[in-house]
Amino acid sequence: MSAGERHHIALGVFYALATSAVGSSAAAVVKYLGTELSGWVIVWVQYALCTLIMLPWLVRRGPRVLHTGHPWQHLVRALGGWLGFTCYYLALPVIPLVDASLLRAAAPLWVPLVVWVAFRQQVPALRWVALATGFAGVLMILRPDTGTVQFGHLLGLAAGLALAVSMSYTRSLSRSEPAPRVLFYYFSIALLASTPMAIVHWQPVPVALWPGLLFIGGSIYLTMVLYTRAYSLAPTSLVAPLGYIAVPLAALFDWLFWDQLPRGAVLAGSALVIASGVLAVTLGARQRSEH
Repeated sequence: MSAGERHHIALGVFYALATSAVGSSAAAVVKYLGTELSGWVIVWVQYALCTLIMLPWLVRRGPRVLHTGHPWQHLVRALGGWLGFTCYYLALPVIPLVDASLLRAAAPLWVPLVVWVAFRQQVPALRWVALATGFAGVLMILRPDTGTVQFGHLLGLAAGLALAVSMSYTRSLSRSEPAPRVLFYYFSIALLASTPMAIVHWQPVPVALWPGLLFIGGSIYLTMVLYTRAYSLAPTSLVAPLGYIAVPLAALFDWLFWDQLPRGAVLAGSALVIASGVLAVTLGARQRSEH
């Protein structure tokens, strides 16, 4: 390996870690603001800001740049991403940050199921093993043996599944659609989907909360820039597992700001989900290299 390649991999790892740091920080801010503002309002502000950020691109390129042959895929991808963030943000104020982050981070485990159902793609047996093992970890976090499952945990579970739908359709669209077009449709459709519930739950936003809202809105755009850079500089098999750094970061924020420590069942479930996710990513990278 040349010095230049080592430098690029190190830089890619840095961008991947920065992605997790920004995303985890934004989640902590959402959890804090969720005690003062409705999650529906937070989601709407996020997508409104992201759409505004994309408007200069649309003005420069003109409306013709939005022409697409895949309108339904854009719609499903956008609604999946919107539902994923909405469920995640609604879950954060009512369950520990580490629980919500881990359930959302389980999204890669659902991807084989989504591509099998939506795209009729064959899924290798080992990926089904990873899915089953990861789901066992999810059950340990939900703890159905106690007789009750918190609604916040179900929201976190739905966030991971919706994110898997978004990830699968993003991959499909990336084969033929430029990234800015995919992002613009995502942000604008998600903004429209957020508007009715934001109107219902709208409330005056204190001036002191606006910096946090702006950070949340800008964080989604920033994380997309950071992880795109990470994947362009380092292999997927190295970058993707680093996304799970968000889980211990969430545990750290829980401890620092809310004096919460993860239960033993959450730690064990986290280990299963993370190990299964890394296995699924590694298998995917190996199969792409072989083909």
